[in-house]
Amino acid sequence: MTTTALGIPLFGVRGGRGGSAADQRDGLPHSSRPDRPGLIDSHGRQAIDLRVSLTDKCNLRCTYCMPAEGLDWLPGQELLTDAELLRLIGIAVGRLGVTEIRFTGGEPLLRKGILGLVQSVGRLPQRPEMSLTTNGIGFARRAAAFAAAGLDRVNISMDTLQRDTFKTLTRRDRHADVVAALEGAVAAGLAPVKINTVLLRGINDHEAADLLDFSIARGYHLRFIEQMPLDAGHEWNRTAMVTADEIQAALSARFTLTPHPLARAGAPAELFTVDGGPATVGIIASVTRPFCGDCDRTRLTADGQIRNCLFARGETDLRGMLRGGGTDDEIADVWRMAMWRKLPGHGINDPSFLQPDRPMSAIGG
Repeated sequence: MTTTALGIPLFGVRGGRGGSAADQRDGLPHSSRPDRPGLIDSHGRQAIDLRVSLTDKCNLRCTYCMPAEGLDWLPGQELLTDAELLRLIGIAVGRLGVTEIRFTGGEPLLRKGILGLVQSVGRLPQRPEMSLTTNGIGFARRAAAFAAAGLDRVNISMDTLQRDTFKTLTRRDRHADVVAALEGAVAAGLAPVKINTVLLRGINDHEAADLLDFSIARGYHLRFIEQMPLDAGHEWNRTAMVTADEIQAALSARFTLTPHPLARAGAPAELFTVDGGPATVGIIASVTRPFCGDCDRTRLTADGQIRNCLFARGETDLRGMLRGGGTDDEIADVWRMAMWRKLPGHGINDPSFLQPDRPMSAIGG
């Protein structure tokens, strides 16, 4: 087996329990990968979008994500430092062809020093586009500072227009903070401001059209996301999930939706023009309308693991290389091979599918 100068296997991954036969594929021969610098895989895709999880902690307790008591957070010493994060982002942008960075969590605003990190990434010689996915708690008062630091865009999660429903879903009374965050993002010039919404059957699924009305009136770009099997309790149930077809039908009862003329490329959202435009709405149907063939993402967890798919059951350790003296060339090569091994799809609809051990809060959105 090929190893780096540090003796780290180029094909080694840190795996989860079990998995399908496809999950156990340990990688294609190193020599089969074309000599190209980017993050290509054996199915013809190239990752240019890096999702960077800054923390697994969150200040909400959304019922579809984690239990009321929270989770056991990663020990501080296991998290990447700001310097380590900046180094890996620099390798991704400077050597691996990444052009977009999205900071995620957990809740990324809980990461101390996040503004400085955004500013530092913005100073890289090959500056990437930078965006942030947040629940919005505390963002309103910091929106201008993020814009000044170089942040380009922001996605804010909001599943309901109702304060009481928000309390039910998140176990926190912070709905007003999220509304303020949306307004603050617009005022800071972080446009277009996107809203991420997950509908849950019998709880907020009746609000689909109202949420779109709200978004259009204020110039927000709304994206509905099918609930995915990434909850901490592994209690996801396909029959309870509100599907893309159901979302589209609920919206079509009030609006005329037509497929948007622009190709989605690697974007996860299937876009529709609303009532002839210019307003649009997106549906991210990871479960019922998979878009794996167009995926252009690579993921870095807060503790320094590369995931080549949101639903991967194996990870590639870069933190060990960073702290063991690995060179930028070695790290880049291991990252390339991690992506070369990427499977053709997530396999959610395969009978052998097993949910990743890590929940979404620990993987990063």
